Amino acid sequence: MYMVEVFKTNVNNREHARTFLTQMQRIHADYKANFDLEDRDRILRVECISGTVIPSVIINLLRKSGFEGEVLEDEVIIPHA
Repeated sequence: MYMVEVFKTNVNNREHARTFLTQMQRIHADYKANFDLEDRDRILRVECISGTVIPSVIINLLRKSGFEGEVLEDEVIIPHA
C-alpha cells in the first residue's frame, strides 16, 4: 500500500517544477512526485510506497526553494437525492 498527498502550490513553470522535483528526489528517494501546472492550484502530487508522505517536510522544502504550498483537502461531494 502507498500513500498519496496532494498540495496546492505557487510553482508556475516547468523549469521550477523540474528543479524542485530533482531536489526532493535527492532528499527523499522514496517519494515519487509530479506537478500539474495546468490546474489553477498548480498541483503537486506526492506518493510514498515505503511509508508516509509527511506534509510538513514537503511544505518546508517548497519554502526553502522559494515557493509556497499547502495540503489540498479532500472534497467530498454528496449527490442530491
